[in-house]
Amino acid sequence: MREIFEFLLYQPLFNGFVGLYNIIPDVGAVILIITIVIRLVLYPLTKQSIAAQKALSDLQPKLEEIKKKHKGDQQKIAQETMKMYKENKVNPFGSCLPLLIQLPIFLALYWVLRGALTTDNFSLLYSFVSNPEHINPVTLGFFDLGKSSIILAIFAGAAQYWQAKMMSRKKPPKKAGEGSKDEGMMAMMNKQMLYFMPFLTVIIGMQLPGGLTLYWFLSTLTMALQQKFMFRKKDSEEIDVIKKEEN
Repeated sequence: MREIFEFLLYQPLFNGFVGLYNIIPDVGAVILIITIVIRLVLYPLTKQSIAAQKALSDLQPKLEEIKKKHKGDQQKIAQETMKMYKENKVNPFGSCLPLLIQLPIFLALYWVLRGALTTDNFSLLYSFVSNPEHINPVTLGFFDLGKSSIILAIFAGAAQYWQAKMMSRKKPPKKAGEGSKDEGMMAMMNKQMLYFMPFLTVIIGMQLPGGLTLYWFLSTLTMALQQKFMFRKKDSEEIDVIKKEEN
């Protein structure tokens, strides 16, 4: 299993990293390029994941109505929920696949950056990739990406917060009555996750090499920008449909 992981992910990423460094001798710029390349490769899956998360968020009020209507009948709730997903063409697991695919890439990149920025072991280089003998972990002349960075960890947490904020649901108005009670609880849970995940990101980011935290920040930021673009496009399309119906 380790050999497969090394052959399929670690070695190609390591060689790509070193090859780019030979051309652009700045690790920060190399990490930026790798982030963009990985995001482009995963774009179709990321798009699917964002769409699924948004669809699930939009359907949450209807889901709460089903739970209230069939309270105590778990089988009926499950049937109606699946029926609602089918009618709205929503895959509840659509947001999980990209995360599962990105996890091994993230782990491989962790070992790549750890090896490239803290050691001089280039034994896994392909024959056509020049051996730089040493990679300088300093970017922009003063930022050491081989060491942990509180600043980058905070940036990564802030990007995580912005991304989650776009997905968060607002608390229902009080005048909605008892029917809004469950929805209010869901909104409260979403709010707790909104702050917990960025906090966790900062804590973990402070323990990682700065290069990996930089990748985490850039990757989350680009995904958040893609998310914002998709939401704006969807809102624009919905407005156009409403205008056509009114005319």
